[in-house]
Amino acid sequence: MFTRLLPAIAWAAGLAAAGPPGAPLNPAFESRPVAAPQTRIDELVFSHLSDLHIAPANLSSDAVFLRRAFLDTIGVLPTAQEAQKFLADTDPAKRAAVVDQLLDREEFADYWANKWSDLLRVKAEFPINLWPNAAQAYHHWIRASIRANKPYDQFARELLTTSGSNFRAAPVNFYRAMQGRDPQVIARTVALTFMGARADKWPAPHLSDMAVFFSRIGYKETGEWKEEIVFFDPAKPATAVGRFPDGTTVKLAPADDPREAFAAWLTAPKNPWFARAIVNRVWSWLLGRGIVHEPDDIRPDNSPENPELLAYLEGELVRSHYDLKAVYRLILNSQTYQLSSIPRADRDLAAAHFAAYPLRRLDAETVIDALNQITGTTETYSSAIPEPYTYMPDDQRATALPDGSITSAFLELFGRPPRDTGLEAERNNRLTAAQQLHMLNASHVERKIEQSPKFQSLMRNSRGGPQLVTALYLTILSRPPTAAELQAVSAYGQTANLKPREAVIDLAWALMNSAEFLYRH
Repeated sequence: MFTRLLPAIAWAAGLAAAGPPGAPLNPAFESRPVAAPQTRIDELVFSHLSDLHIAPANLSSDAVFLRRAFLDTIGVLPTAQEAQKFLADTDPAKRAAVVDQLLDREEFADYWANKWSDLLRVKAEFPINLWPNAAQAYHHWIRASIRANKPYDQFARELLTTSGSNFRAAPVNFYRAMQGRDPQVIARTVALTFMGARADKWPAPHLSDMAVFFSRIGYKETGEWKEEIVFFDPAKPATAVGRFPDGTTVKLAPADDPREAFAAWLTAPKNPWFARAIVNRVWSWLLGRGIVHEPDDIRPDNSPENPELLAYLEGELVRSHYDLKAVYRLILNSQTYQLSSIPRADRDLAAAHFAAYPLRRLDAETVIDALNQITGTTETYSSAIPEPYTYMPDDQRATALPDGSITSAFLELFGRPPRDTGLEAERNNRLTAAQQLHMLNASHVERKIEQSPKFQSLMRNSRGGPQLVTALYLTILSRPPTAAELQAVSAYGQTANLKPREAVIDLAWALMNSAEFLYRH
């Protein structure tokens, strides 16, 4: 029955606004023209757009900005109360205040630990085979580092140089979470992770030179199940001179751990790859596309779309002593990030030059967490590894899962990455027919809606009619309904002769199947 409501809601929600430039806009997506650039980021982006004769999109509405900032920063929808409070606030600095609040929330650490766990391949099962104890220790260290806002250069050095037990010195799992222990395999992984480079495209001698720095890593087992020690092994053959990827050399004494020399070169402020690679990744995470695209394919013949912008962000990271939150704050507070998703130029051109915010389907973990948040329900997660027994509490958020082997059918269907390679492209956020059918027809979603304690509470505590519809819109779409939407919902309820509970279920299901819910916009 709910499917009869879907066309009316889709139209009323203004989803056509994501279509061709010049399409009529729904009041829910009202925006205002871009004012004079407010930040250095805006100056660099808008100047470049002017040179290309590309008009930037208007600035997003408050409702769109709030939802976007929550999803992009902490992977959580704003609650109805948070949305109402923000929309009613008249302080012109309220967007910056929200950014500061989000960067300090616990969910920030969960969300970005999940992202880094993709890149660092935190997975107990084949083909990474960290095993559960090590995977959970590794995830805990990553999350704690992000929560403490550990300087990024220190974060990288610890991953590259730590020795010890994979259960007790968690960063050593970096050298275990790879599909091989040959020095060249390790060098390729290091280049991908910290330099944003695919070393398999390098000349063979360059990769061999870099592999020298990882040629004296040793591994040994202990008496504990699946525990392993990763260490500098002085018994392995030493090389007198190491050559870095930029061509410079360093003398290596037999007693020196060459990993230390490489980490010192990599994290030096003038290194040509380190800061550039991570600010390019952060930009791509927040704006859907790297300044160098793909964000893990930096090479001389893949030039940045805006070299001055990349250089500025790189310099700001170094000046802030590798404070990644400072880079997030710069980008989130820019008008460039806050542009509407409705372009005023060709959509592909706008996306390539950051002239509009890109439409992107939500990550698999974010979708299921949002469904659970909206309905007040929970999800069951399990691991294929039989021991030790993996128990996940009922309130476990998918974004905070500590191990890529702990999963569900929903996460697999919606493109959660397998964490086999550390490539950004492992995550698949394209909306498929199977995903749409699941959202429309699966008993999994139906049970969440029909048994939802949240919706039952809304029905008990509201007076019905417009108040109940408004509560549902704020809960699911983080904004109030427009007059047209209220009219469409009322007409549907009268035409279908529905009981209040049936009408709530139909409306909630329709909104949860809308592109406005399933996409970042």
